[in-house]
Amino acid sequence: MRENKYLQIYNEYSNQILSGQLVPGTKLPSESELAEAYSTSRETVRKALNLLFREGYIHKIKGRGSFVLDMTRMDFPVTGLISFKEMADTLGTASRTLVERTISEPAGSALARHLQIPPETLVWKVIRAREIEGDRIILDKDYFRADIVPFLSEEIAEGSLYDYLEQELGLKISYAKKLISVEPSTEEDHRLLDLKSYTHIVVVRNYVYLENTVLFQYTESRHRLDKFQFVDFARRVKR
Repeated sequence: MRENKYLQIYNEYSNQILSGQLVPGTKLPSESELAEAYSTSRETVRKALNLLFREGYIHKIKGRGSFVLDMTRMDFPVTGLISFKEMADTLGTASRTLVERTISEPAGSALARHLQIPPETLVWKVIRAREIEGDRIILDKDYFRADIVPFLSEEIAEGSLYDYLEQELGLKISYAKKLISVEPSTEEDHRLLDLKSYTHIVVVRNYVYLENTVLFQYTESRHRLDKFQFVDFARRVKR
């Protein structure tokens, strides 16, 4: 059976991207150029490009075109609790933590809702950019209840916070609820990360609980969308 034209375009470009023939950042031909090259309609081309976009091969920037994404992304587990240091050690890549801010202050109304505490409650706010192989690609914004985590410093924040919380403070971190979304990047994202031309960012919100079911940490982990894929293992349960 003859392959649909849009699948032909999709397969040829996805194979070129996976094989490295098209390197990350390469701009694809325009819809009209592809339509002419494949003797098809722009609607068919658009269908192929949308499929490449959905499968994570390209990034579409309004008014500029479609660009090849880096398919050598780092796997970030959806389930489980893993620190940045643990992930970087597993990947074996050069990494660095850049601490922007470590301060204790009242939570305020927005953060109080996330942590389910009164707005005047003191919290530690830790803002850190994560650099992997020379690129700042993660912005971690961690918030801890100060009545549970009484002291933090920039030196502690440069290392593994979870090592400090578990080994020094003896906290028993048990589980987390995670929310993942793709959102427009902010001025802060562009200031602290190497976002290049990306206009959106992957946001992972973590609500972290202790063994006694107390919610003690809220985190916004903001990832450059071309560098990570979020993975999980699922098993079908027959009913």
